[in-house]
Amino acid sequence: MKYALVHEWLTPFATGGSELVVQEILQHIEADLYALIDFESVNPQSYLYKRNIGTTWLQNFPNAIKGVQKYLPLLPLAIEQLDLREYDIILSSSHAVAKGVLTSPHQLHICYCHTPMRYAWDLTFDYLNGSPAGKGLAGIITRHILHQLRQWDVISANRVDYFIANSQHTAQRIWRCYRRQAEVIYPPVKIERFPFTEQKENFYLTVSRLVSYKKVELIVEAFNQLGEELVIIGDGPQLKQIRQMAQPNIQVLGGQPDQVVEEYMAKAKAFVYAACEDFGIALVEAQACGTPVIAYGAGGAKETVKDRSQFPENGTGILYFPQTAAAIVAAVKQFAQTENLFMGKNCRLQAELFSPKIFQQRYLEFLNQCIFQWHSRTFSA
Repeated sequence: MKYALVHEWLTPFATGGSELVVQEILQHIEADLYALIDFESVNPQSYLYKRNIGTTWLQNFPNAIKGVQKYLPLLPLAIEQLDLREYDIILSSSHAVAKGVLTSPHQLHICYCHTPMRYAWDLTFDYLNGSPAGKGLAGIITRHILHQLRQWDVISANRVDYFIANSQHTAQRIWRCYRRQAEVIYPPVKIERFPFTEQKENFYLTVSRLVSYKKVELIVEAFNQLGEELVIIGDGPQLKQIRQMAQPNIQVLGGQPDQVVEEYMAKAKAFVYAACEDFGIALVEAQACGTPVIAYGAGGAKETVKDRSQFPENGTGILYFPQTAAAIVAAVKQFAQTENLFMGKNCRLQAELFSPKIFQQRYLEFLNQCIFQWHSRTFSA
């Protein structure tokens, strides 16, 4: 059987969890790779170096290397132009439009869904309120575009035969948006990258893209009140705002190389997080270092962190609620009182549940199951 793997975009700026899934799939399945744009195969340090990757006409658009989100209304049209008729099985890795490729009746399409299109669903109002495109006449046009995107998104979900979700939280969102069941297979986390360290230093850490929905400003507000040492690693449009907010007890380092991130992860007394993530790879990476987690108790964090209130013997963190600075302050104070009760080895054991080996086993088993069911099907009117 001949496989195609479809992803949204491949650029030096896209190196998150969805790209880890693509990399892991390609290690175990011989598939031709397709994307809206590709600027990774020319990078000698990339796992895609010199790989032949099929792209769309967006490849030649101005500043496409920095991402094609600016061409949002064109993405559904572009993804539908990929001609995949020669393949037996289509695998998609989708957080926006990759699942919308056109397929024929004889083709099996399995989608690993990282999230339904966030800016069309959950983050619609954050996007509108935080952008000039959400105001005035432009705002009316933007709302109409997002309305059309939601319609296309639901229609394109019907082109998928089997859905995989990266968490129970995402599976619930897939059901809410598309009314489709999804198998939960957690993404692979490269825990071997992160050194396990039992001896910690006297600072807290957060690593995050500095964008509005990550809520890093809540962490800054909380630590301004606490006066505890905090290190922030990450880049994004809110970097200037975060630096202006931060008191002297907070270091804002901006974007840093992987080695620096790994060192800070290993040395931090706790990792603090405020976003509602579909999965949350950073939370698992911190635990791989033996570092407890203080996180907002919603989304993927409820599946990756063992809250000490529920697991007093082997808890790996504290989950707080609601998503406010006051709740973060209370959670940090609670952690400070119980810090000695957290065992680094428990954090590491929890992280190992999300290893690439487990992803490989679950993904390939489900793939074979889908292929068997597909070829056993009979269709009737």
